[in-house]
Amino acid sequence: MEKIVDFLKNKSYIEIVVATILFIIAIALDMLMDFIIYMLYFIIFLEIVRAVIHFIREQRVVLSILVDAFIILTLREFIVNVVKVNTVELKSFEAVFSNPVNFNILILSGVIIFLLVVRYLSIKTSQDYIKKDINNRCS
Repeated sequence: MEKIVDFLKNKSYIEIVVATILFIIAIALDMLMDFIIYMLYFIIFLEIVRAVIHFIREQRVVLSILVDAFIILTLREFIVNVVKVNTVELKSFEAVFSNPVNFNILILSGVIIFLLVVRYLSIKTSQDYIKKDINNRCS
């Protein structure tokens, strides 16, 4: 009983209900990939608006927010290329370089890895992280 009360207090059920309803609608309309792609567009839009609002309030750019938007954009492109565009099967490693779509997927994979490294470095070198690290040392 206590777990149910905790579950209702932190309002996790709203996310589960919304996700379930969207999933059922997407399956019923046979548009699951379209739903995922448009939700990723929405998240990208939210991240960019968040970065602009943060810049207006703080007068500084938070690099990790922008990198998050680019990671999501790249993942969206990756999903589109893998699921919607790519119809060629890979029979050998050379087939990756012979087909432009597969080559594009390879490039996007490298971009995602690069952006994840940039995201890690942007967090480690951010002012908030450095201030928190200094406060932890002093305590």
